[in-house]
Parts: sequence; C-alpha cells; structure tokens
Amino acid sequence: MTGASKGSLPASLTLVGAGRMGGALLRGWLDGGLDPAGTTVVDPQVGPEITALCAERGVALNPDRPPVAQTLILAMKPQGLDDAAATLAPLVGPGTLVVSILAGKTLANLAARLPQAGAFVRTMPNLPASIGRGATGVVASAGITSGQRAEADALLACSGLVEWLDDEALIDAVTAVSGSGPAYAFLLAEALAEAGAKAGLPPAMAARLARATVAGAGALLDANPVEAGELRRNVTSPGGTTAAALAVLMRDGGLPDLLAEAVEAAKRRSGELAG
Repeated sequence: MTGASKGSLPASLTLVGAGRMGGALLRGWLDGGLDPAGTTVVDPQVGPEITALCAERGVALNPDRPPVAQTLILAMKPQGLDDAAATLAPLVGPGTLVVSILAGKTLANLAARLPQAGAFVRTMPNLPASIGRGATGVVASAGITSGQRAEADALLACSGLVEWLDDEALIDAVTAVSGSGPAYAFLLAEALAEAGAKAGLPPAMAARLARATVAGAGALLDANPVEAGELRRNVTSPGGTTAAALAVLMRDGGLPDLLAEAVEAAKRRSGELAG
C-alpha cells in the first residue's frame, strides 16, 4: 500500500447515481469544500432529499446536456453499467478521471466500457463514510497522473480513512474487512443486547447499553493510538469478569477464528461477483 500526495478537490465533478451511498458522499464532498457550481448530479430516480440538497446548494441536477467532467463518479447499481455506458460516453473526455464505487466492477471492466477516459480509480467505501467516518480502499489504473491521484485522494478523504492499494486483487480483501465490516459490528451490538436481555436486563435497556458500549469502544479505539490487542489487555484484569467472558469468546479459536472464516467467505464472494 502506498500513500497519495495531498491535492485539492476537482473543479468539476459529475455524480452518476445519488442513492444512499452516492448521496451521502455528495453531501460530504460539498461540506468538505467541493464547488457546487462545478458539480452535476445525474440520476433519473433521484430522491427528495438529494433534490432538496441540490436546490439548496446550487448543484445542477439532471441537466439536458451534462458537461464533460474533470471527475466522473459512478455510484449507480453495478449491474446497470453496461446499459449506461452509451449514456455515460458524452460525459467523458481524454482528461476525465473516472472514480467507481461499483462493487465487482474491475478496472478492466471500466476501461472496456469507457475507453475514452484518461484514467480510472476503483474504490470500496463502507457505510460509515456517510458520516465522515468511513474506511475506503482505492486502486488506480496505470494511466493515472499524480494530479488525478491527489484529487481522488482529497475527494475520498472527505469521507474518512483512505488506503491506496498497489494490487487490485486486494480490493476483495478490503471488501471483506472494511466494506462488510460494519455489519459485523452491528451484529456484535445486536448479539450483546440479546445476551443482556437473557441475563435479566429489560430488553430496551440491554439494547441501549449494548449500542453505547460498541459505539464507545469504537470511539476509544479511534482516539487512542494503542493497538486493539493492547487495549483489550488493558481492560482485562486477571481472574476478573472480562477475563471470564473472553475465555469463552476465544475458546478453541472462538471469535478470532470465526471472524477469519467470515472474512475469507466475504473475500471469496467478492471475487465471484467480480468474475
């Protein structure tokens, strides 16, 4: 993995697809300083929230002739890429950077459908990107310039952590760890709440405690440079209650082995979808 140099947000950007993820990213980009006057949204089924956002911020929404973009963001449903390619072609020029958040669509897929573009970036964001706390894996095509790379980095950094990959094959692992990872954390909160209710707590109280605990632990992990394993050891007194619980969770491999198996399953499925 390699870092990217800092850059400014693109002067002109067209977002194709403003659903849950695309819309959340757009809001984050505008809040992060993206010029609304140079921003266009193309989505034939745009929702009322994005319609209101575009009107409020002065973003062009579904113009008759969208401009050729400096940066084109593909955020529609992945299965719609083939049908949309002909419509997208007029939005792309030789200097256009195409940034895709389409799951399973490789750099080769993108280049085959939009060959006139200058360069391509394939990303895998996750749901916390919608609140600026995301983790995004990124890989670029060979033709990308340092300026385009820096612009993509600045754009994606508005949504949280950005990790650049040297090998596109690693996108499947990113998908399995951070792309699907929020669901693992939500499952932990869900299971912890159910366990609390079984232990005698009122269900609503157990749910509140579990939610606050998982969220608080995540915030502490984010705020503390200490590795996760050390934080775990720091809160585990020998012979105490936490040690008793962890002995169960880690018995015969337990949770660590189960998570490794889960990540491998997600990685394998990601590869199947790309094929």
